Amino acid sequence: MNNKKTKEWGSISNDYFVKKAAADAIYKVCRMILLFGLCFLILQPLLDKLSVSFMSEQDLYDGTVISIPRTFTLANYSLASTLMTYWTSLFQTLFIVLGSAVLQISACTLAGYSFARFKFPLKNFWFFCVMLIIVVPPQTIMSSLYLNFRFFDILGLAKLLSGQTINLLNNVLGLFLLSATGMGLKSGLYIFMLRQYFRGMPKELEEAAWVDGCGKFKTFIRIMLPDAMPMLTSCFLFSFVWQWTDSFFTTLFLTNYKMLSKGLGGLSERYSQFWAQANIAGVGGGGVSAFAPVAQTQMMIATGMLMCLAPLILLYLVAQKAFVESLSQTGIKM
Repeated sequence: MNNKKTKEWGSISNDYFVKKAAADAIYKVCRMILLFGLCFLILQPLLDKLSVSFMSEQDLYDGTVISIPRTFTLANYSLASTLMTYWTSLFQTLFIVLGSAVLQISACTLAGYSFARFKFPLKNFWFFCVMLIIVVPPQTIMSSLYLNFRFFDILGLAKLLSGQTINLLNNVLGLFLLSATGMGLKSGLYIFMLRQYFRGMPKELEEAAWVDGCGKFKTFIRIMLPDAMPMLTSCFLFSFVWQWTDSFFTTLFLTNYKMLSKGLGGLSERYSQFWAQANIAGVGGGGVSAFAPVAQTQMMIATGMLMCLAPLILLYLVAQKAFVESLSQTGIKM
């Protein structure tokens, strides 16, 4: 009798584990299909542009060529590099964006730590102003920014000493000044993220440092900053990427500079001019046309876009470990 019951319980147990294993397998397969579908939706437009950028003109109009070019060519990259003055724009953009991102994250880190740890008059009001930086789009204060930096002065000292104000338009100093004072692009978001991160750090770390003789600034530099490096990396990447592709501040402050975002924005017009000149010279197949074919224009835009994205992808590959770590820690502490 006992052996019979033992066999029945063993059969029930085996059925349970078989069903559990089957349910786990089905769950893993469904999760894999869902993740694959999401990744494909994100990567498919980029893969299409990558394929088009290596196509020749014959492949572009060949109905049998779908994703893989029949004839690989680098002519599109060479032409896009010439039309965008790519290397000059790349180094100028890298210098300006890197400097702005470093200044911006430095200012936002100090502000976020102050809001998280210190008490000062009208603290809630100032934090409300930070939230306004997030909510209010910069286009609404464009005219104020333009007038402020066109006739820049500090307490009237410049006009008193030199007789005229300072023009910071078409000057990288205006953009650096905004970043260094925590008023750059998306600065409110970085202050909020860093504030939440520092609030989640245990106060015992600071108290132990104070007992050992560290002041507040030394505690911030030697204790808080090293622990916050993943979050600082994340904010730096956000700042770098958004300023890399920004066209608002670059148009307002950097008219005389060659920026990749401006070069990409005017690539269609430049390619049309190149096409018209080639036709006039008899290179483009005879006949004169003022407008380039839409397909070839889109091919050139796709090539230019990939050339602009390449440094960002490389930057993410280098910093992805710290970036993922910062997101996981933020999810726990916030």
